[in-house]
Amino acid sequence: MSDGGVMNTETFLCRAADVPDGGALKIERAGRPPLAVFNVGGRFFVTDDTCTHGEASLSEGEIDADECVVECPWHSGAFDLATGKPCGAPCTIALKIHAFECRDGALYLLG
Repeated sequence: MSDGGVMNTETFLCRAADVPDGGALKIERAGRPPLAVFNVGGRFFVTDDTCTHGEASLSEGEIDADECVVECPWHSGAFDLATGKPCGAPCTIALKIHAFECRDGALYLLG
């Protein structure tokens, strides 16, 4: 599919059932930084997996479902999963959020 001459692509990430409610799944990608898929009460979010403050894997962090944030396992910095904005020191640089689609029980990275 194309839009304005730009080719749209999608890449299979995982099955929705592979990401437990209140949990995360790290997605390794050949030659690219890993992604994290989060499931918060049946709402999914796809972000870079690496904390912007250090080299910690955010898929190993604590998820606060009420606030919809993930806390870095190294320094307790936190990020809003919907916007990527840092919401807890020492993190000051936003986390990259990725566009995706959930279709037929699977998540696909768009772009």
